[in-house]
Amino acid sequence: EVQLQASGGGLVQAGGSLRLSCAASGFTFDDYAIGWFRQAPGKEREGVSCSSSSGSTYYADSVKGRFTMSSDHAKSTVYLQMNSLKPEDTAVYFCAAGSIRCGSPWHRWAYWGQGTQVTVSS
Repeated sequence: EVQLQASGGGLVQAGGSLRLSCAASGFTFDDYAIGWFRQAPGKEREGVSCSSSSGSTYYADSVKGRFTMSSDHAKSTVYLQMNSLKPEDTAVYFCAAGSIRCGSPWHRWAYWGQGTQVTVSS
């Protein structure tokens, strides 16, 4: 059974940093792409970053240069290091996995973790 559990959210001031974690089980990183998504109040869920099954990593333009996605295969955990946070980064962040290409719409991803709230104060 595929399971994903996101954690690490919190309240941070603008300019600060947070690191999100997504603990995965039931699959290997070679099998599935893993993505980070976020959803702000009243807005559609959007992709933030994605690591393909072949190991390529992609970022949304809004987070390039500030966010870094990494993985620890031994721990079956994916991380999202978020630096220079802005108030507009405030959202619930989700990790997702699937046999899918990075950049695919969120509703096509098969497996989801619960969200973790990130709030950036100005």
